Amino acid sequence: MDMETNFIWKERKRNALGLPWTFTKYALTGDRLFITSGLLKTVEDEVRLYRILDISLSQTLTQKIFRIGTIQVSSADKTLGNFEIKNIKDPRQVKEQLSQLVEENREKKRVTNREFMGEDSDFDDGDDQ
Repeated sequence: MDMETNFIWKERKRNALGLPWTFTKYALTGDRLFITSGLLKTVEDEVRLYRILDISLSQTLTQKIFRIGTIQVSSADKTLGNFEIKNIKDPRQVKEQLSQLVEENREKKRVTNREFMGEDSDFDDGDDQ
């Protein structure tokens, strides 16, 4: 993450007590989500927002008490795949903001999601010979 980037949202992963004493940072721009982790060895991942397919939010009782939560992200990104944005404050607001930006980027890039439901037997033409 270069310092010139305009971040819409920045947050640090929090511990079980809601304190930001970890070495994982999250940052969101208009078209990318960055995940930086590590102290001695730093790893920076990024995912283009149009590659995100699904977003969900979960909160344990402890997370609710400390007003933090975890966002599960399903993506078509080759390196990250499915990942979590763990133990962040204001998770519902972040999820909504991320969801809105994902939709805007998918529309801008004209990316569509094709969902197939059921099994092959659901496409029966009535001719069983």
